[in-house]
Amino acid sequence: MILHAIDTGHGLPLVLLHGLFGAARNFGTVQRELAAHHHVIALDLRNHGASPHAAGMSYADMAADVLETLTRLGTGPVALLGHSMGGKVAMRLALEHPDAIACLLIADIAPVPYEPHHRAFAAAMLSLPNSLSRAQANAALERDVPDPIIRGFLLQNFTPGATPPWRIGLQQIADALPEIEAWDDLTPRQYTGLTLVLAGETSDYIRPQHRPLIRALFPAARFVTIRNAGHWLHADNPTVFVAVIEAFLARTTQTEGPPSC
Repeated sequence: MILHAIDTGHGLPLVLLHGLFGAARNFGTVQRELAAHHHVIALDLRNHGASPHAAGMSYADMAADVLETLTRLGTGPVALLGHSMGGKVAMRLALEHPDAIACLLIADIAPVPYEPHHRAFAAAMLSLPNSLSRAQANAALERDVPDPIIRGFLLQNFTPGATPPWRIGLQQIADALPEIEAWDDLTPRQYTGLTLVLAGETSDYIRPQHRPLIRALFPAARFVTIRNAGHWLHADNPTVFVAVIEAFLARTTQTEGPPSC
């Protein structure tokens, strides 16, 4: 599957992969900052943003989509950054096709299964009729999605009056949530390239017990915590997020040289 891409800047190719219910445009501020020094390509994963809809969202399938898209774009090895679900896609791609990845950046996710926290969100979203205004949809979601920030994030995908009212492949996503929540054990595979693991200071997605698992798969992993940030660390503290990425890319370029970052 060829994915929709937002392509800006020049230099080292840096690919951005968003999380569940997100889109490439969620990286807007970060992408503009990074594009001053890099060729930044933000992708909509399948069933998200402007990319095609399809049944099945295994990480093998989503990683294959990214690789096919990058091959079509002719990028060569890329710096690959994935947040949350996109981080799992990035890890899968790096483990299966290490030659395609110059270096890896993982944002607030670990290579482990997670609890099914999003199923109630998907069910509530699917229950909304297309006759609702955005304000009515916001009110209708409040019981199942009490956090107004999360509701606002989800409603970025809502188009009042459209049939269906969600521009994303919501039914396909809902059906695939068991795959999205899971993680296949890929040991003894390893990605030995330089890897940066970013965690939000107030997020619990990366826990101390996850570090040995990450190092087993990514032995060159370095860990950084972004202060004043939760799970959406690139939105909570974009200035520090960008600074850490720029420093990592600059340092790895100086120490490793092509084709590493």
